[in-house]
Amino acid sequence: MARLRTAILISGRGSNMQALIEACRAPAAPAEIVLVLSNNAAAGGLSHAAKAGIPTVVVDHRAYPDRAAFDAELDRRLRAAGAEFVCLAGFMRLFTPAFVERWRDRMINVHPALLPAFPGLDTHARALAAGVRFHGCTVHFVRFDTDTGPIIVQAAVPVRPADTPDSLAARVLVEEHRIYPQALTWIAEGRVRLEGDRAVVTGAVVPPTALISPAPP
Repeated sequence: MARLRTAILISGRGSNMQALIEACRAPAAPAEIVLVLSNNAAAGGLSHAAKAGIPTVVVDHRAYPDRAAFDAELDRRLRAAGAEFVCLAGFMRLFTPAFVERWRDRMINVHPALLPAFPGLDTHARALAAGVRFHGCTVHFVRFDTDTGPIIVQAAVPVRPADTPDSLAARVLVEEHRIYPQALTWIAEGRVRLEGDRAVVTGAVVPPTALISPAPP
């Protein structure tokens, strides 16, 4: 079975990119990373990708007159690399509807919150301010509206009384690194199907117990 040719888009350090690359190193992995693209030439993730032997390219959004022209160049570079699928890993640019539609159901994102709660930025501080007992992360298919789209997988962590945005972010990031490669693997294996606005995963093991926070005595 052919491996799913996947491109990763980053704007910064690319920690989720590194988790995806590591997961795809195994010969039996059902996906392969064929390109890492960034809009930022100073993105730290580019050097990590290059060291892993993955082709990299920079498409500076500031060099294009508008978002449509930038997105057209992104699309051209993805297609030139033979990419069949796209993973967003901290890519800090908004797409045009045309680009999202062109890659519809072939582009996913990881968001540091339990969507639909806390879309957008500053998710950890907002979760603490709201007093939620659980926070976490979500991998979802990309739609035009920010941080929307069918949810593939989520992971939750308890919010601790002494948490700061940084401490909470660190625990959530561990889960991001766990579930993002898992989502890509399920998709590449053909385990994910879309039913309207829902993503249905077959063959996933669901823990039978509930999580309670604060834990009862």
